[in-house]
Amino acid sequence: MTRRENILLLATQDTIPLADKVASELQIEWTPMVRKQFSDGEIYHAFPRDVSGVDMVIISATHTDSALQELLDLIAGGLYWNVRSVNVVIPYLGYSTMERAKPESGEIPKGVTRTRQIFRSRPKYVAFVDLHSEAVLHAHSGEIKTRHIWTEELAAKKIRDMELGDYVLVSPDYGFSKRVARVAGILGCPHTAANKDRYDVDKTIIGQLSSAVKGKTAIICDDMIRTGGSMLQTADRCYEAGATDVLCMATHLVLSGNARAKFQERGIRRIIGADTYPGTKTDDILEVYSVAPVIAKELIHYLRII
Repeated sequence: MTRRENILLLATQDTIPLADKVASELQIEWTPMVRKQFSDGEIYHAFPRDVSGVDMVIISATHTDSALQELLDLIAGGLYWNVRSVNVVIPYLGYSTMERAKPESGEIPKGVTRTRQIFRSRPKYVAFVDLHSEAVLHAHSGEIKTRHIWTEELAAKKIRDMELGDYVLVSPDYGFSKRVARVAGILGCPHTAANKDRYDVDKTIIGQLSSAVKGKTAIICDDMIRTGGSMLQTADRCYEAGATDVLCMATHLVLSGNARAKFQERGIRRIIGADTYPGTKTDDILEVYSVAPVIAKELIHYLRII
């Protein structure tokens, strides 16, 4: 059992808004680090109080190199000052699409190698939200407790609350179709999948799509939207197959470069997603729900918080 007063909830700089929501769900305070930057760019961190014997929980996306390094610093700092346990929740794992390397390519599978860096810093527990691939869960020697947190229930609730009428869920490829089928099962709606072939970094070709979308609103679902290429091609196939409207949905709304403008130019009026990627907020095109409830539920279960 873990008493609430013994939990030290921390966040890396970019993940503070989500940590604040998780703290509210857990009915505890999150603790801001003492953080300063020197003129040469070096970052100073200090715990604002004695942390010896506490159960440390760190909420941290690893979307940038600096965010990953800050996470490693907090883990190492906690162990240095003798915390009882270090527990990490990673809402968005950077490089998560690079979990394997082609034979003889010389590629570095950074999804795995960077996750190993986290594991080697010796946290007791690491949870990930909606991973692109579960391969990273096993990138350690068995001494770390890992957990994959799924958000289908939250995604389904968001769709249900939008009262969209007659809709069908669409996967951009068959690889993601099982995940889409789970959401469709919760909603009691039909689902289908398109053909996708990746031929270069950030470049894909979307082929045929079934007529299941004819006369309906198509909701294209994926784990993340980065450049939006796959989504937009799938949207085109949906309209060609007779869809009356198209919405897009993904847990991680990276929307790099001019991706957002591409969606607006293509007439996509709403993109649904979570607040896992730092800076993601509801606005004129984004419909954002928070993963804080499922993170809090997982922490209560794992730490047996009383």
